Amino acid sequence: MLNVPPQAFPAPSSQQRVAAGGRAKVPLKPGRSLMDWIRLTKSGRDLTGLKGRLIEVTEDELAKHNKKEDCWICIRGFVYNVTPYMEYHPGGEDELMKAAGADGTDLFDQVHRWVNYESMLKECLVGRMAVKPIAAPKGMLPEKKVLGASARDLTPSYDWFQTDSLITIVIYTKQKDMNAELVIVDCQDKRLRGEIIVDDHSYLVEVDLDHAVQEDMAVNIAEKVGKVEFILKKKDNIHWKMLGQALESHNTFIKRTERGLFYRQCKLVSKTEVTHDTKLLCLMLPRSTHLCVPIGQHVYLKQTIAGTDVVKPYTPVLPFLPLDFKEPPRHDGAHLYLMIKIYSCGLFTQALDHLQIGDYISVSNPEGNFKKSQVQTSEDLFLLAAGTGFTPMVKLLNFALTEVGCLRTVRLIFFNKTEDDILWRNQLEQLALKDERFEVQFILSQPTKDWVGKQGKISSSLLSECVKRSRKDSKVLICICGPTPFTEQGVQYLKDLGYSQEEIHTFTA
Repeated sequence: MLNVPPQAFPAPSSQQRVAAGGRAKVPLKPGRSLMDWIRLTKSGRDLTGLKGRLIEVTEDELAKHNKKEDCWICIRGFVYNVTPYMEYHPGGEDELMKAAGADGTDLFDQVHRWVNYESMLKECLVGRMAVKPIAAPKGMLPEKKVLGASARDLTPSYDWFQTDSLITIVIYTKQKDMNAELVIVDCQDKRLRGEIIVDDHSYLVEVDLDHAVQEDMAVNIAEKVGKVEFILKKKDNIHWKMLGQALESHNTFIKRTERGLFYRQCKLVSKTEVTHDTKLLCLMLPRSTHLCVPIGQHVYLKQTIAGTDVVKPYTPVLPFLPLDFKEPPRHDGAHLYLMIKIYSCGLFTQALDHLQIGDYISVSNPEGNFKKSQVQTSEDLFLLAAGTGFTPMVKLLNFALTEVGCLRTVRLIFFNKTEDDILWRNQLEQLALKDERFEVQFILSQPTKDWVGKQGKISSSLLSECVKRSRKDSKVLICICGPTPFTEQGVQYLKDLGYSQEEIHTFTA
């Protein structure tokens, strides 16, 4: 039996309270935590008010339920009575009311499309939206939407062929500069899923294979011509009459935000202490998965806690900071490293901490909008991090110092409470000694009397000291990550100091 104290979740200072667009979280009343909501959904109480019936909801009917004491919301065609959830919503009642009596799909996707609402709100399901018929003028057919020639020309396509022992699927992306980070492939139990990222769109090949294949899989990428190959080994050397049965999303090319998250099971292979409350988890990808998380992007971890799926974002890091700047660290592509702070009252992180070596956890495809070109066109790079807001900076720091020759200054301004909270302090100090371009500044809000470094919280005066252009006209990029108040205050202080929005990138999830 899971026995969890009823504190607010996530913990008020948790990095996991950072949300897309810097959306602030609202303090919850006692007894209104995630665990309390899970208990309520399992209590047998009628949360819909319909005594277990599912109904078809018209637009007119939905619009009637638009008050705090009677609030229905539609998400992807399903209608939920969120009235009982109002006091449990971490974003507050006002956020839910923005979609009261209406279709809240777009708002939901903008704020946190990764949340598993089907699981969280399954006891609040009222029914489906009624399909509104579209009448065409008499004697006419509804107009079909046809892609323009240029759009059709840029849509990827696929083909496949076989030998006695191999199946090869070829994706013609019609894009130059295709690379491993833009290709995500999973082959599980005869189901092949291959996704190609093209800017803000996604092309998907998804089939139930005609026959079984071995776990070993190869992915070949012809970067300059944009051709991608998935090479599968047949389990039996027989002739395939077809590749397999196409699934619903097969051969589609849509916006990434419209593509649902995909998860695969990853095995925990090691857990290392970084500080007194932070651990480095190493997860092993399945052998038949090809996944490289780009710099500045995050993945979602999903755990089932007390029968409810709970999802949280984390940014993968390197296993260590490389001290040899001549070449990037060797990365086998088979493992993900996650630096996670364990909160004493955090339901999700406590569950993570209790995982044993050999246990499995669900890991999603990566998401994020950071682009390497933002660094490659800069001369001065400043990284502002608070606590585990340091995690997006790890790969970024390595990339900047190993592959971006135009940078004059790379400075990490790292905010923590105490010296014991500083992540990878020794490694950062060694990096500063190895490369004259790199400097690290530690700032503590609760230092001991022996601390000789800077102290305080993020402020305009501190940033004016630490963030300075190397030249009057130098191109600057300032990246910032931390709890929501830290990020929002930092952005405002930087703007007050004369930095433009284009020179500031905030990491949020």
